[in-house]
Amino acid sequence: MKSARQNVILQIIAEQDIETQSQLIDALAAHGVSSTQATLSRDIKDLQLVKELGKNGKYHYAVSGRSKSNDHEQRLRKIFRESVTSYVVAQNLIVIKTLPGLANAACATLDSMHIENLAGTLAGDDTAFLAMVDNQAALEFCHEIDDMI
Repeated sequence: MKSARQNVILQIIAEQDIETQSQLIDALAAHGVSSTQATLSRDIKDLQLVKELGKNGKYHYAVSGRSKSNDHEQRLRKIFRESVTSYVVAQNLIVIKTLPGLANAACATLDSMHIENLAGTLAGDDTAFLAMVDNQAALEFCHEIDDMI
């Protein structure tokens, strides 16, 4: 849920000039994502968002240009989006099919996200296995995969 919410936050600030946390909470709600102010503050810190001066003379949230780790994470997410061809859940396992040679990149992306209920990943050439802590966690994470791709 955290990564999906943070992806929506990044999408919102890329599309709109958001000046306040209150506006961001409203925009999240319009995208079907509920959040508290405290959770949003943590997300802003995690994403290393800053306020920058816009063309209209007002400050708005933006991704920090100084954030190399965020750039790296965004690149990994892009690789994930572009490499995954399909996935299926089998009890507490998720089997992800990728383009040839990209299963390791898909696993690297997921490992870097520090997903709470992810026990581990294993990659071959074009297949990645994700072991979740239980069946419910696997089903829930499939919704996040939908959001990512």
